[in-house]
Amino acid sequence: MFFSIDTSDDVAIYEQIVRQVKFAIAEGSLQPRQQLPSARQLSGELAINPNTVNRAYQQLQSDGVLELLRGRGMAVCVDAVKKCHAARADLITARLRSALREALHGGLTADQIRELLHTELESLEGATPTVASKTNSSSHGGPA
Repeated sequence: MFFSIDTSDDVAIYEQIVRQVKFAIAEGSLQPRQQLPSARQLSGELAINPNTVNRAYQQLQSDGVLELLRGRGMAVCVDAVKKCHAARADLITARLRSALREALHGGLTADQIRELLHTELESLEGATPTVASKTNSSSHGGPA
């Protein structure tokens, strides 16, 4: 799994990690019972404070996505896939709803929005790395 942190994003760094872990589980690149890197290891790879990774891991544990395996670290919960599918759908739906509201408020028609959506989707399809892509490597300015 390759995390990508965007320090210019309005989304907090710990929340970017939370989202990427949930998306990776929903996508299948992180499997139930699979261990994640230690907070110290991941913070070193991303050049961020270990407390930020710990906060993300605590949130994921609270959400029932990760569990602490005594002496071994954090691992994906057995029932995390279903939760992560739902979380991914909820997040994307909320972001799309916000963008659609803004477009409608800006005076675009439904047909204009559909055309924009179709054009953008075509331009991104196949060209956007997923959370599992090696091209989506740890960085400090790339997409999260």
